[in-house]
Amino acid sequence: MALTTYSELKTSIADFLNRDDLTAVIPDFITLAEKGMNKRIRHWQMEKRSQANINAQYSSLPVDFIEPVRLTLTGGDTHVLQLTNAYEIAKLRAANNNSAGRPTDYVLLDGSIEVFPTPDTTYQLEILYYSTLNPLNNSNASNWILSNHPEAYLYGSLLHSAPYLQEDQRLAAWASLYESAISAINEENDNSKAYAAGASIRIRSYG
Repeated sequence: MALTTYSELKTSIADFLNRDDLTAVIPDFITLAEKGMNKRIRHWQMEKRSQANINAQYSSLPVDFIEPVRLTLTGGDTHVLQLTNAYEIAKLRAANNNSAGRPTDYVLLDGSIEVFPTPDTTYQLEILYYSTLNPLNNSNASNWILSNHPEAYLYGSLLHSAPYLQEDQRLAAWASLYESAISAINEENDNSKAYAAGASIRIRSYG
């Protein structure tokens, strides 16, 4: 059967389990699979850009933020902020008497972005980051993983059904198939990034 929509996924999970009494819990299996994929998958299709104006030591992260790829101050003097840690950024503040200026470093703390130095004016910040999956539901029938890698959704959901159904005998098989699906998605990303890094522009001359 087709496996391209949320409804088809739920039907396929029920068919694999050979159960018609799990309508209420199958969406939970799917949600748990999504939570796991957010932790395990890093793919260019999860990358998202967000713009923010920063004028204070702390700024909010996007609500769908997983982890940073790159933070860049844009505008007249574009430069990439350096990722540091809580200890080092505290040392920088102490060594510079907590002076204000153009931010050069950042750290993620308590669900926020802390920059150093504290901005002396308003700066434009571009955040390139890995975002959470757009979750499947009755209003959102598909996303890029279901479209391109439906097996990840299927086996991830079946994997989470096993404890609920107390079917340990199938847990190992579903875990193995799920791991293969996740590895394939991450490998696809690695291959595309490696190709992009090694690509060069060829200039063709005429005449």
